[in-house]
Amino acid sequence: MKKFRFKGLGLGIYTFLALSFLLIPIVYTFIFSFNASLKNNISWRGFTLQNWTNVCSAPGICDAFAASIIIGLISTVIATALGTMIAIALMRYRFRFRSQTSLLLFLPMASPEVVLGAGLAAQFLSLSVNKGFGTIIIAHVMFCISFVVVTVKARVASLDPALEEAGRDLYGSPIAVFWRITFPLLLPGILSAALLSFSLSFDDFIITNFNAGAVTTFPMYIYIAASRGIPAQANVIASAVFIITILVVLISQITAAARAKRLARMS
Repeated sequence: MKKFRFKGLGLGIYTFLALSFLLIPIVYTFIFSFNASLKNNISWRGFTLQNWTNVCSAPGICDAFAASIIIGLISTVIATALGTMIAIALMRYRFRFRSQTSLLLFLPMASPEVVLGAGLAAQFLSLSVNKGFGTIIIAHVMFCISFVVVTVKARVASLDPALEEAGRDLYGSPIAVFWRITFPLLLPGILSAALLSFSLSFDDFIITNFNAGAVTTFPMYIYIAASRGIPAQANVIASAVFIITILVVLISQITAAARAKRLARMS
């Protein structure tokens, strides 16, 4: 009995259907960002550009978006810096409780968000800490560090120690070797970890909802607005974020391809 395999036209049709299914919500969001809606944005009422030219006309939406951006940037910087140092320490040095530390770093990734969010909220309550920007940033840093460590560890493991040894043989100080050799080689992994950390922070709702207090982030705004109808301006912001993300990916791919061509010509 021959094994069934996707190939040719069948594989193309399957790929097209899978991508279409995944892109339907994005296409819906983009189309309805031009909807001339009134109280809700469920039914099509006509085409308009007013939603794009006056995004902040919906009460509170720009404040929520700005809060998510600020929290995401601060959390990303802190989590990336701490996670990179932890990843290097775990891969390059041996110390007591090294394996236990690696295990503990995976717990935030394995734990359900509702458990992590509730636990942090209870901790802040027992310490009498007022919830707000600070508690959200602490919570986001705590669960983003795990993803940063995993990403950067993979990059550290791929480095050739001979490159750093060559720098030390040329009388480079440990600091000079790190900034001139190690850090540039780690930079792609660090940037990938930072982008992942920012996307996780910006998109998070459950943990943020437990520890936000009076602060409203963009995901929380969407959740609250869903009961009375999400405004078209929310679709505008979501579409703009998606477009910017695609542009960043395309630019990075084009830059990487150009760099590879230059290296191929030099070799």
